[in-house]
Amino acid sequence: MGPDNVFIWIVGFALSAAFVNSLGILTIFLYKEWAQKAKMYFICLAAGMLISTPLMLSLPNALEKNANAGFWALAGFLFMFFSNKIIRYRTHEDPLAFGITAVEGIGIHSLVDGVIYVVTFKASVLLGVLAGLGLVIHEFAEGIITYTALLKGEVRERTAMVYAFLVAGLTTPIGAFIAFPFIDKVGSSSLGLLLGFTSGVLIYISASHLLPEARSVEKQHSLVAFLLGVGLAGFIVFSKLM
Repeated sequence: MGPDNVFIWIVGFALSAAFVNSLGILTIFLYKEWAQKAKMYFICLAAGMLISTPLMLSLPNALEKNANAGFWALAGFLFMFFSNKIIRYRTHEDPLAFGITAVEGIGIHSLVDGVIYVVTFKASVLLGVLAGLGLVIHEFAEGIITYTALLKGEVRERTAMVYAFLVAGLTTPIGAFIAFPFIDKVGSSSLGLLLGFTSGVLIYISASHLLPEARSVEKQHSLVAFLLGVGLAGFIVFSKLM
């Protein structure tokens, strides 16, 4: 597939992520009770897809391109782990500091999401679609979380809507557009390392961020939503390989 087609895929998913994020923000603004109940199912579904994609596809693909990709996967996981530690440490402050710091972390995370789209689609369209679907699905919950964090930081509701979109929604396409011009200059071996790093980030997002948050508010069908995400990722992978 030519670079123009890859760019179209990346733009489509990056803009979809921003749209779904905005939908989450608007939904909790208009329907607070329903949004709080539904966000956990979106988180579980996304977690199932994002834990399956690196283990079944992106990490094996990365190791095929570069035997050291596993070390970079560990580096990606640890990068997210320590970033989260720093953010959690800094949120033990007053409400305004909590809102600012939490949103700062989400903004960095969303920017990285945009870069992930570019790296995965550069490796293969199948990998990009799988990772992209999981990331887009979790954007709905992320929009809700960002808006809620700003409210806890004592930001007014309408202002919180705008800030949440700028920080959590708009940063994903910005990350993708910034990374795209540079990815074509990366060789196959280096792409394997980047893909390994991305795999570690995806595993962290699912196993250490999305799932614990979902389990903190256990719902009746949360396990079903998680297994549905795993099954959907597996079905797409195996149907493509057959």
